[in-house]
Formats: sequence, structure tokens, C-alpha cells
Amino acid sequence: MTEPDVTTGAEIVAADIGGTHARFAIARIHAGRVIDIGRETVMRAADHASLQTAWEAFGALLGRPLPRAAGIAVACPVTGDVLKLTNNPWIIRPAMIPEKLGVDSFTLVNDFEAVAHAVAQAPATSLRRICGPDAPLPETGIITIVGPGTGMGVAQLHRTAAGYHVIATEGGHVDFSPLDSIEDAVLARLRRIHTRVSAERIVSGPGLAALYAALAGIEGRAVTVTDDKILWTAALAGTDSLAAAALDRFCLALGSFAGNTALSQGAGAVVIAGGLGLRIADHLPQSGFAQRFIAKGRFEAMMAALPVKLITDPQPGLFGAAAAYAQEHRS
Repeated sequence: MTEPDVTTGAEIVAADIGGTHARFAIARIHAGRVIDIGRETVMRAADHASLQTAWEAFGALLGRPLPRAAGIAVACPVTGDVLKLTNNPWIIRPAMIPEKLGVDSFTLVNDFEAVAHAVAQAPATSLRRICGPDAPLPETGIITIVGPGTGMGVAQLHRTAAGYHVIATEGGHVDFSPLDSIEDAVLARLRRIHTRVSAERIVSGPGLAALYAALAGIEGRAVTVTDDKILWTAALAGTDSLAAAALDRFCLALGSFAGNTALSQGAGAVVIAGGLGLRIADHLPQSGFAQRFIAKGRFEAMMAALPVKLITDPQPGLFGAAAAYAQEHRS
């Protein structure tokens, strides 16, 4: 790998491997940080037999040899000898990455862990205020990161004077906590389907359909929309009043969950990430999110003092994969 240079930095491949798409870019890093990331290349996973063949296709598109270092984010837990991605038949064996991809060094992280690295290195212009003080993220202390998407990602970012650490968690799988009679009814409905109801069952992409069906049951209506994409479009556009009511409930539940997570992590700020975060960015500040976020009894004043922001980078996983490599190999 080329020795780092203060002016140009060292080149690495950044990759974000999801269930449907694989994204690649060339990033430049220096002193533990990403200083530039090039244009992304997006490939459909179904069009390639493996990560190796997609990697080779990316190199062919660039028309030059790829850097021999890589930061890779994958949409699955990074544990064990074999990684199996959800909705993607590729099999990734971490021990084989140097041989298969032709790299001398690499960093492999879970996709939401990568998002936390992106938050750690994101410029202030990539962070939009949702509620709380209009202040920068604290330079030291804990920052809670929650990301509704296909599931619910949760991570903890710990900043110190010497740098930062990312702690990956499975916080989205804590129990769902209803706060009123409507949420009681939602929980009762989901208990008939699932043995245990986690927060992720509500505060995630598929969660809107669960809320929609529960509200329909309360009103004695038949469920008329069964496709998640159509339901989200109708909810955001306000063309279906029941879908819009489900979206309001989603934002309330997200506020409660984000506040609970911040309390349990001892956070000094919160960042909303995930694919759905961007979709509801305009809706969140006008919803009941903020009221639910701070509604923590004796700690209401403390919660109201926490900045809550949303990361607006369209591909934080790709940026974060590069940032994770930069941190691990910063020496």
C-alpha cells in the first residue's frame, strides 16, 4: 500500500455490501480520517456471482489496478468464519479476503457500525437538527446513533480527547414499550404473531405496516394496502389518512426509543441515521418525535438539552467503511 501523504492521502477501496446492492468507491485517507471519497459505483448483487466478481467488475470499470487496502461494510453480523448476508446469496469468508480481493490489509465491519464511523467523521454540514439545542455534536462523551431501515440499527460513539471508539450493539432488539392505549393495542396484535415484540418490529420499514394494520383493527376497517413501498409513499404524501396516522405513530415510537437508548447509553447527543431517517427528515420535526424523546419524567430537562440530529450523507455506509479502515490503520 502507498505510504500516506499529507497532501494526497493513501488510497483504499471502500465497499458497502447490502442485500440488494454492492457499492464501491475509491477513498483517500490520512491520519485516521477520510479526506476524500470518489464517485460511488452501484452494482446489483443479483448480477454478480460473488463479492470477488463484483470487486473485479469495479476494477474493470475504473480501468486500473485497485488499491491493495479496503474498508468493507456488510449487512450482517461480522462473526464466525462464514458471513451470510440477508437477501444476498453471496458467501463471504473473512480469512479469504486478502487472497480473493488482492488486498494486503482490510477492515471488515457491520453496516451500522460503519454508519457510526461516518457520524464520527461527518462534517457539521452533513448533520441536520431535528430537535434540542442547535449546537454541534459534543467533542467528548457518548453519542447515541439509531437508524431505522429494514431493521433498527443502534450504535454508540465514544469521543475522547485522544480520538473516538465505535461500539456496535443490537439495541434495536430491546422490548417494545407502549405508552398509551393505542400502542397497547399494537402490542397486543403483534403478540399474536410474534412470541416477543421488539422495538424493531415497530420502528423499522416493515413496522409501518404493523402500525397500519393495528390502527385499521381499532377502527374496524379492512387493511387496504399490503405493499410496504406503496404504504410508505401514501403515508409521506398524506394520500391515505390511516397510513398518515400510522406514520405519526411511527415517529412517536421512534422518539420514545431514541430517548430510551440515549438514557441507557448516557448520551450527550443523538444522531438519527438509516434509510428511513432521510425519508422522514422533513416529517420528524413536525411530528411528536421531540415530545416523546424528552418525556422521561424526572429527566425531562436533561433530555431537552440533548442535540438530536440527522445525518444527511446519502451513503454513510460507504463513507463509514473507509473511516473504519482509516481508524484501525491510522498508524
